[in-house]
Amino acid sequence: MSTENTTPVVSNFIRSIIDEDLAAGRHTSIVTRFPPEPNGYLHIGHAKSICLNFGLADDYQGNCHLRMDDTNPEKESDEYVRSIQDSIRWLGFHWDGEVRYASDYFDALYGYAVALIGSGHAYVCELTPEEMREYRGSLTQPGRDSPYRNRTVAENLDLFTRMKNGEFPDGSRTLRLKIDMASGNVNLRDPVIYRIRRVHHHRTGDKWCIYPMYDYTHCISDALEGITHSLCTLEFEDHRPLYDWVLDHLDVPCHPRQYEFSRLEMLSTLTSKRKLNALVTEGLVDGWDDPRMPTVEGMRRRGYSPAGIRLFAQRIGISKSANIIDMSVLEGAVRESLESEASRIMAVLDPIKVTLTNYTEGLSASRSAPYHPHHPEFGEREVPIAREIWVERDDFSDAPPKGWQRLTPGGEVRLRYSYVIKCDEVVKDAAGQVIELKCSIDHDTLGKNPEGRKVKGVIHWVSARHAIPAEVRLYDRLFSEPRPDAVRGEDGEYVDFRQFLNPDSLRVITGYLEATALDAAPEARYQFERLGYFVADRYDHQPGKKAVFNRAVGLRDTWSK
Repeated sequence: MSTENTTPVVSNFIRSIIDEDLAAGRHTSIVTRFPPEPNGYLHIGHAKSICLNFGLADDYQGNCHLRMDDTNPEKESDEYVRSIQDSIRWLGFHWDGEVRYASDYFDALYGYAVALIGSGHAYVCELTPEEMREYRGSLTQPGRDSPYRNRTVAENLDLFTRMKNGEFPDGSRTLRLKIDMASGNVNLRDPVIYRIRRVHHHRTGDKWCIYPMYDYTHCISDALEGITHSLCTLEFEDHRPLYDWVLDHLDVPCHPRQYEFSRLEMLSTLTSKRKLNALVTEGLVDGWDDPRMPTVEGMRRRGYSPAGIRLFAQRIGISKSANIIDMSVLEGAVRESLESEASRIMAVLDPIKVTLTNYTEGLSASRSAPYHPHHPEFGEREVPIAREIWVERDDFSDAPPKGWQRLTPGGEVRLRYSYVIKCDEVVKDAAGQVIELKCSIDHDTLGKNPEGRKVKGVIHWVSARHAIPAEVRLYDRLFSEPRPDAVRGEDGEYVDFRQFLNPDSLRVITGYLEATALDAAPEARYQFERLGYFVADRYDHQPGKKAVFNRAVGLRDTWSK
């Protein structure tokens, strides 16, 4: 499986900024970063950001850092750290140097906080969270100064040291920046930069009982790493003045610039980590890598390709305008990448038995067929035939509509890579259900057209004797509502997104596949001819023992039909 990044370069406003910076000599090379919080698995929105940050570094021969924003220890774990790294590698990208962590800078961040206190730009506050909200004001009303705002530098240094030493209860004190409680930007109304929280950290253990806030940590980490272009989504646009304020008031190695782009909103799914976590913890899905989840690991297990996800990111682009994308755009990009990447085999997922009444051992021959019509280097396989074969139930009709080109009583079709057959008899059970078709082979049609007549229909099939049974998981969209977390009821309140879970998002069936599929490696992708693209399950498929395949995407978009 190749993960090489060959996605075409498409211009956007961030590339224009970089081009101008390099041309003006502001930078000789670029350094970007991807700073996920390790509190869950990465999702399709993160994939867009990964493709942007790592893609820019690749295209401009710069570097991209992977930095874990591990400042919220009660929600973070090493499992999430590992999954983030795995997802980035699978997408075809590589970070510069070792993985970095915000916790690498905890000592430096503490020192910078002391410096801010010393310069009169930070103070220890004892307002409760409820009082702080009251003092903060609103979008239309200015805030009020905390009664602790005018403490002396010496008093603040003493209190902050005692906070670090664990002398005060959790939540009883915070360290706040002294900016402007009347600012029209509420992010500048004396934001909290440290809080007391006695939580074991996955890397620093119990060394710290105070932890820095994201806005404070992020900008300093960027400066310490020499980031040139700090790229984030538009919800951080109002945080940029705070980003700049902190760096302007500290002696840091450099002052990176922050630029914002629109976040991805994907219809028919969720990109809120909190809600995705709820689906996992409540058992509504089978883990973070459930193929119905919009996580990178879920898309990987479903059978999406790295190239397809990168192509999707390239197609949706980077801008400041709303980025509301239908799921079909992602599916289309995946489908396009798999068309040239996936080997072809035949499979029957809803079988009817066909008995070939004039099959003759030694006379009725098999043929070799290519794994891909445009890639001879993929090789070929033998497609054996036997007296009994399986065909798809919907490839037969005893009351065919106009234009029908598949099997009918008395009608002919060609078996893919094999003979033309004619349906001579239909066998039904007592309930009128078709249980068998008896057909005859035209032995003069192997590899050539019949004489004196034209047969238009071609159907796929497998030999009942040679085919293998397989567990086939038919995945569909997890939600039936385009915006499951944005629907309001008659009372104006948001409806619980769980109500829109699609009950048909997974069906598990037994299908019959060409025998070669049993030896497929986990994560091998195939086109089941005329049915769609499927992947050997990453964990449950056991080569040579048990075949388990997941449907990645159909051959065409059928959701809106």
